[in-house]
Amino acid sequence: MSTLQVRDLRVSVEDTEILKGVDLTVSSGETHALMGPNGSGKSTLAYSIAGHPKYTVTGGTVTLDGEDVLSMKIDERARAGLFLAMQYPVEVPGVSTSNFLRTAVTAIRGEAPKLRTWVKDVNAAMAELDIESSFSERGVNEGFSGGEKKRYEILQLALLKPKIAILDETDSGLDVDALRTVSRGVNSARESTDLGVLLITHYPRILQYIRPDVVHVFYHGRIVETGGAELADRIEAEGYVRFGEPKEAVS
Repeated sequence: MSTLQVRDLRVSVEDTEILKGVDLTVSSGETHALMGPNGSGKSTLAYSIAGHPKYTVTGGTVTLDGEDVLSMKIDERARAGLFLAMQYPVEVPGVSTSNFLRTAVTAIRGEAPKLRTWVKDVNAAMAELDIESSFSERGVNEGFSGGEKKRYEILQLALLKPKIAILDETDSGLDVDALRTVSRGVNSARESTDLGVLLITHYPRILQYIRPDVVHVFYHGRIVETGGAELADRIEAEGYVRFGEPKEAVS
C-alpha cells in the first residue's frame, strides 16, 4: 500500500502565495476529487507535487511512502511512483509515441520490457482507449485533437502503472464520448493496480463516471471542505459561491 501525504504545503509564484497550507492524504485504492473554481490553485498543487520549477515551495512537506518528494528531481518522482496527467499536454515533434512510451517504461522499471509482451500490452491498452494503431508512429501529441491528447495521457498511465496518479482537469475539452472512454481507462487502471488517484476538476460531470471516495473543495489556495461523493452533487446544485471568503480547512 502506498500513501501520498501533503502537509501544510505553501507555494508561491513570483512572490505571490498561491497555496496557503494544504493538507491532503491519498492512499492506494482511493480516489480523491479536488474541486474548485478556476484560479483557486488546484493546478498549482498538481505541478508543485510533480516538481515544476515555476513553483517555489515556501513551507510544508510532501512525502510518498515516507520519502521526501520535494527533495527528489522530477524524474526521481516519476520513478518513485508519481504520475501527472497534464491539463494541456505538450507536443514533442520528432519523437514517436511508441518510442516515447517504451523509453518511459524502461526508465521506470530499470530495464526494457520484453518486446513481445510490450507490443501485446500496448495494443490492448490502445484498444481500450479507442486509439488507432497508427498513432504509435506519430510524434507525441503532434497534431492530436484535445480528446486524443487526453486519451494518450491515460495510455501512459495504463502502461507506466504508477502508485499515485494526479489527473489535472483530464475532463477539460472532452465531449461525452471521449469522457466516457478516458474514464473507462482510469477505472481500469484503478482496478488492475490498486492505483491511488487525485482527480482535479471544477465540473462534477466526470464524477458520474469516476466515482470518488472523497471530495475536497479547494478555494483560495486551501481545502475548505471535505466530504463524500454527495459533496460533488451539492456543488453541482449550489456552485462555489456559498464558500465566499476562504475559511479554515475542515477535515
